[in-house]
Amino acid sequence: MKRRIVNYQRDGEGHWVAKLECGHTQHIRHLPPFWNRPWVETLEGRAGMLGQELDCKACDTANT
Repeated sequence: MKRRIVNYQRDGEGHWVAKLECGHTQHIRHLPPFWNRPWVETLEGRAGMLGQELDCKACDTANT
């Protein structure tokens, strides 16, 4: 299910995690060629993605 990004936090290893409107979290890494997310590396980039939607796999699992 698509859920909007409402905030960010770092995990115990320092990786960025998006907090989604549903209350779930999702890692958002920039690791080309697997994930091309250079925006996660800057404050401005992360701020610009607030409100954008990500697929929440936890919500998908809960609804199957």
